[in-house]
Amino acid sequence: MKILVSALEHSANIHLKSLKKELSETTEFIGIFDRELGSSIIDLRSLAIMGFVDAIKKLRFFIKLNNQMLELAKDVDKVLLIDSSGFNLPLAKKIRKKYPNKEIIYYILPQAWAWKKKRIPVLERTIDHLASILPFEKEYYSKNAPITYVGHPLLDQITEFKESLNSEVKQIAFMPGSRKGEIKKLIPIFKEVQKELGIESTIIIPKHFSKEDIKELYGSLSGFKIAHDAHKTLLEADFAFICSGTATLEASLIGIPFILTYIARPLDYFIASRLVKLDYIGLGNIMFSKFQNRALHPEFIQEDVSAKNLLRAYSEYDRSRFLEGSKALRAYLKHGSSKTVAKIIEGIDED
Repeated sequence: MKILVSALEHSANIHLKSLKKELSETTEFIGIFDRELGSSIIDLRSLAIMGFVDAIKKLRFFIKLNNQMLELAKDVDKVLLIDSSGFNLPLAKKIRKKYPNKEIIYYILPQAWAWKKKRIPVLERTIDHLASILPFEKEYYSKNAPITYVGHPLLDQITEFKESLNSEVKQIAFMPGSRKGEIKKLIPIFKEVQKELGIESTIIIPKHFSKEDIKELYGSLSGFKIAHDAHKTLLEADFAFICSGTATLEASLIGIPFILTYIARPLDYFIASRLVKLDYIGLGNIMFSKFQNRALHPEFIQEDVSAKNLLRAYSEYDRSRFLEGSKALRAYLKHGSSKTVAKIIEGIDED
């Protein structure tokens, strides 16, 4: 089976790797994805953007790439779109128009429940299989929508969890993000927090960063151990300070008490705050609040991200309450998603 795959984000490709293990060995990917998985038409590093401003700057490039994917759709059996709605939803509409009988599967859906709810009818009539990774997402779609909760992909990758906590915090993990803009904003604040706490600290740095990148973005890292394996480091640590993103949900599931931080470009934040009407930005908090009506962990955004605020939140933290909430969140998500998505792709009826 030949599948056109559109997986632009690093996190999408981690989930795609898990999915490929569940598919037949004769399955062939073409399109956009990590080159470890086959012959991608583009190097993913050229696609990295941060916020609305970067997206506008690269608009012409992405339109050309989108049209290239449309041409590739001609010779495939099925289409698999993963996340990245700004690119994948327009692509889906083009494919549906040009190749009306081509089967399209969307895995990790656009967060239309959070903003642009008018997209939901478009998704329902454009996509053959909507593979949802959020248990509550189905509530926002019509009764006959082709949507299935498939489980959460992070539970395919995370296999070890904290079942108990040390009586005191002896090791702290810091994750200032993976995008250069995020890191530059957060690293001075994280260094101040680390210095004030004086507890053994590990900073998690993306594997693909060169020595030059690390020197430019982080400066002196005296006082920190350096790690690259996020899951292992979070499992071993007793507390964490983490930039908003997939890592905060990973931490929520692993069971390490943490504080979410995020500083966006002022214009990006202004646009996002007008478009998205949510009480929280962390996916762990968004999901947890759906069935517990409260946040799982603290969040600090924009000017509220200060060493003073982070230290105060740390001193007031109820780690035991967090751990119980983490276990409840795992039970809510039930299981990983790769096996179910593979069955959808291969046309296997779960019943």
